[in-house]
Amino acid sequence: MQDSKLLSIILPSYNEQDNIPHTFEVINNILTSASIPYEIIFVDDGSRDLTYQRIYEVSLQHPQVKGICFSRNFGKEAAIFAGLEASAGACCLIMDCDLQHPAELIPEMYRLWLEGNEVIEGIKSSRGKENPLHTFCAKSFYNIISRATGIDMSKASDFKLLDRKAVDALLAMPERAPFFRALSSWIGFKTISVPFDVQKREIGTSKWSPRKLIKYAIHNITSFSGAPLQFVTLLGWIMFLCSIVLGIQSLYRYFTGTALEGFTTVILLQLIIGSILMISLGIIGHYISRIYDEIKARPRYLVSRKCGF
Repeated sequence: MQDSKLLSIILPSYNEQDNIPHTFEVINNILTSASIPYEIIFVDDGSRDLTYQRIYEVSLQHPQVKGICFSRNFGKEAAIFAGLEASAGACCLIMDCDLQHPAELIPEMYRLWLEGNEVIEGIKSSRGKENPLHTFCAKSFYNIISRATGIDMSKASDFKLLDRKAVDALLAMPERAPFFRALSSWIGFKTISVPFDVQKREIGTSKWSPRKLIKYAIHNITSFSGAPLQFVTLLGWIMFLCSIVLGIQSLYRYFTGTALEGFTTVILLQLIIGSILMISLGIIGHYISRIYDEIKARPRYLVSRKCGF
């Protein structure tokens, strides 16, 4: 039976064995002091270390701790949705297991929910200390996705508290590859923002490599927006306009007797057009593969073990 005041905290975890006990202690101390009833759901996203073992050990000592372990790594989005599906709270909060999302803000977000807000969204007032290249790539990604979707995501994060109505709306979506950060904004509901500074990791290092970030960006842009397909159309129109200009120039030179041999021009045009065609086919092919994945309708994740439930 659902508790009308219970807060479910969902913590996607990947190779975070050293963070599990510390993260629980920090959250437990804050919520106990604020007299907030809660449950914590750690979702082990196929970790290669002892993350699930640590979750299991904590759950034995504290009945409010629950654990889900995937059969393999399915990604952060899958971990978030697994936690939402397993939650029993009247509201759910999603945050990073490494505490880069400040746990000190949880009582404030909970208070805003009690006042009637249905989506309390943590927005980054600063990104903390990170690699300049990472910062540039992140800003570029959010600019692209914001323009593609019409939703301002320049300061968006996964640090959100959602009312049960918003959670149910998200879980009702049958998408195989959901983009939580965008979908939680797309669903609407009464929303209020809470600014926060990204905290420095106290334990361990980031699991995001440049390769994973690029893959994550491509995956989520194409899962949430058809804008890249419109980019193909734009390239086609640009080449069409260029061909008109070059055609007029070629005919003018032909009729005025000033036409010159244009081997270099022909080769360059073939290379440019060939590259655009291959890029366009690649984009279209990627969308076809996404359609194929949706049609197969495989589950978003597979659970191998649970504890605390």
